[in-house]
Amino acid sequence: MEGDLGLWSILIAIIGGAIRVSTPFLFVSLGELLTERSGRINLGLEGTLVFGAMAGYAVAYLSGSAWLGVGAAALAGALFGVLHGVICSIPRVNDIAIGIALMLFGMGIAFYFGKPYVQPVAPDLPSIPFGWWSDVPQVQAALQVNVLFLVGLALAVVVAWMLRSARVGLVLRVVGDSTDAARAMGLRPAPIRVMATAAGGALAGIGGAYLSLYYPGSWNEGISSGQGLMAVALVIFARWNPIACIWAALLFGGAGALGPALQSVGVTEGYYLFYAAPYVLTLGLLIATSSPTRAMAGAPGELSITK
Repeated sequence: MEGDLGLWSILIAIIGGAIRVSTPFLFVSLGELLTERSGRINLGLEGTLVFGAMAGYAVAYLSGSAWLGVGAAALAGALFGVLHGVICSIPRVNDIAIGIALMLFGMGIAFYFGKPYVQPVAPDLPSIPFGWWSDVPQVQAALQVNVLFLVGLALAVVVAWMLRSARVGLVLRVVGDSTDAARAMGLRPAPIRVMATAAGGALAGIGGAYLSLYYPGSWNEGISSGQGLMAVALVIFARWNPIACIWAALLFGGAGALGPALQSVGVTEGYYLFYAAPYVLTLGLLIATSSPTRAMAGAPGELSITK
């Protein structure tokens, strides 16, 4: 009976898989949300995610501490964010083009410096066993929740409060909505955007560390599968709302977990088609929100995609 749970097993596997797969989506989307709220779009987060995964794995392996690896990934991501922000502060520089260039740059140097760390085994990040109430091994395994997922949930709530009530959040919103209004208030938009992009890069780096240090828990050149780029679509779908990013990330995570869930319960024919579900979902959401009035509802006024 334990080995054959039928639909219940599939449901548990999808829920557990959604939590695991959604965590990097959550961190990268919150990072992109902070960046876009300042009036800048960063398509380079895919490269930041991959480089953060490599840097986190390398430092965790060399130091023996997974948390030091997470810190290194955040620092690496912040440096990429500063680089993106400083370059985009130059007049007449296109932030989308720079983002694509930095995406390729980040992936290239990650692959170059990461070659020695493909085989070594680094320590894993800890998880909390939320399946303690069950004696079924599949349920216990599915409900192992990594600490970073809970940190991401708390961070989304903090960012939502910050954007609504805190002075730093209000400043970020003003800068993102109107450069002229920000300058009239005595603010300096360029440094604020650089700091927001750095913070967004740091969160993307943490998302990369999650990939290499927990799920799937190894470093290799194909670790990201485009999650950094999909997070941009996720932010648009969430209408630049941090709380909505949680549900959007879980939706993308559930789509990504569908194939492995079917495989885990013995579906051997056609399950691999479901591995394409996140990409189909991304395409569908972009098409569904392609109307200018709907897609840009809630978008910061200074975003290049709104002009």
